[in-house]
Amino acid sequence: MAYQINENACVGCGACAGSCPVSAIEQKEDKYTINSDKCKGCGVCESTCPVSAISQK
Repeated sequence: MAYQINENACVGCGACAGSCPVSAIEQKEDKYTINSDKCKGCGVCESTCPVSAISQK
């Protein structure tokens, strides 16, 4: 199951993008989004996010 980033909680640090093994996280202006077509649902990004802005859809 794909993950999503809560744009209101995201602080734009980029920790999640650096941790994604399939490069599914993309920067959009000063925040990040997860491309659900690329996301494999591994959850590494969720555990890496320092502000808990990532969750499963």
